[in-house]
Amino acid sequence: MKVRVFVPRDSAARAAGADVVADRIRDEARTRGLEIDLVRNGSRGLFWLEPLVEVEVSGERAAYGPVAPQDVTTLFDAGFLGGGQHALSLGPTESIPYLARQQRVTFSRMGVTDPLSLTDYETHGGLEGLRRAIGMTAQDIVSEITASGLRGRGGAAFPTGIKWRTVLGAASPEKYVVCNADEGDSGTFSDRMTMEGDPFMLIEGMIIAGLATEARRGYIYVRSEYPQAVDLLGEAIGIARAAGILGDRVMGSERAFDIVVRKAAGSYVCGEETALLESLEGKRGIVRAKPPLPALAGLFGMPTACNNVITLASVPRILARGSAEYAAFGRERSRGTLPFQLAGNVRQGGLVELPFGITLRQLIEDFGGGTASGRPVKAVQVGGPLGAYVPASQWDTPIDYEAYAAFGATVGHGGIVVHDDRADMMALARYAMEFCAIESCGKCTPCRIGSTRGVEVIDRIARGSDREAHVSLLRDLCDTMTHASLCAMGSMTPNPVLSAMNLYPEDFGLTPAGAARPASTSGHAEHS
Repeated sequence: MKVRVFVPRDSAARAAGADVVADRIRDEARTRGLEIDLVRNGSRGLFWLEPLVEVEVSGERAAYGPVAPQDVTTLFDAGFLGGGQHALSLGPTESIPYLARQQRVTFSRMGVTDPLSLTDYETHGGLEGLRRAIGMTAQDIVSEITASGLRGRGGAAFPTGIKWRTVLGAASPEKYVVCNADEGDSGTFSDRMTMEGDPFMLIEGMIIAGLATEARRGYIYVRSEYPQAVDLLGEAIGIARAAGILGDRVMGSERAFDIVVRKAAGSYVCGEETALLESLEGKRGIVRAKPPLPALAGLFGMPTACNNVITLASVPRILARGSAEYAAFGRERSRGTLPFQLAGNVRQGGLVELPFGITLRQLIEDFGGGTASGRPVKAVQVGGPLGAYVPASQWDTPIDYEAYAAFGATVGHGGIVVHDDRADMMALARYAMEFCAIESCGKCTPCRIGSTRGVEVIDRIARGSDREAHVSLLRDLCDTMTHASLCAMGSMTPNPVLSAMNLYPEDFGLTPAGAARPASTSGHAEHS
């Protein structure tokens, strides 16, 4: 019987050399006359161990990593096909502490299955939710999602059930489901992992969304920088269509639903749902004024359920196990789990799925292992490039949407970027403004011009030019952007700027009380 060997095909693993490792394993086995079944699975999300090679021994997987091409010969010498000990041995995969302490709900199959094996998908619980949904009315599906407490995982945290109910109740000859897979936030990768590691889960979630809203067509708008995700989704959709899961008769029912993949336009602002819809229609990605809401007048002017990848990927489990099981995870109004993504200056970067209620300190210290540099943590940005820096006094606050909003932070897409004590917070604040200036769609003045002026004002503060007056000007500018911008691009850019200035005044040449110091003590060079 062939031994099953697993080498991830995830982009992060491939970037670390997984393709070469897979080829070496195949060649070495052939040279030694050994028969193996080499499976290119998805990543487990333990990125500091990639390429993570697993071998199935007596129904259990033994892990080795990180494996370099030159390690392959010694792995075979050590008898790793039988679970033999080696310097890279990690023991049973499921017992690795980083993984064992998680509660994988949405990501339960991640790294376990072959992403393009429909048999693997069904063996591990796939399609159970869809089979149940086919026997339900649209209203019953919406009620199930509403009862689960699922909220948008893309950052806005809007209740999914309410959005779907609005689309369902809209009178229209055509409706659409749009998946926002334009994952542009720094430090985030859960959407990419889903599309590359468990694409059938996203497909199943979209079909259920179609049944719930009475839409017959769906679009996946994938970030242009994710070519492998685009290819894998295309293959998975073809497999699903051939199996009768997609098409005119979904799973043999009288209901129809099909999916089209579209490559994004390479613009950060197209992550905003109305700019995304404009881009899908072949137009320049510019934010639309609201109302009307996309749920009533979205893609091609029709009612549209626009949801993030993780939102839709969470749906099959809810339908399969019932809303009560999902709602039992989490706390307060933040129900279920969230795939937190640890990045930046962190020793053990990767994905951690846990219920809402975990703290930032636990994520960084218990899972991340502290900074990669070994230096003290200085700043932590949560929620992407437009998220605020979370003060150290809040690192023990349970993470949920309302708890973070209470002190001016955002959970967003679950991205967590760590900086050590060498970080220059004024430089990071300047970067936030410059990022907005570059990525703004240009439709509204506060965002388009405000971000450009913001960069100029921060440069003047760095030069020590009338610092007190320019600090006051920067705060006024941020206030205007927050309250007058058309979308979150402009209204949220002040979050990292103000939080950096308030939490780390010394990096701006200010006293802790906020008064300006003499220019000679600033210690900052002029930004180019």
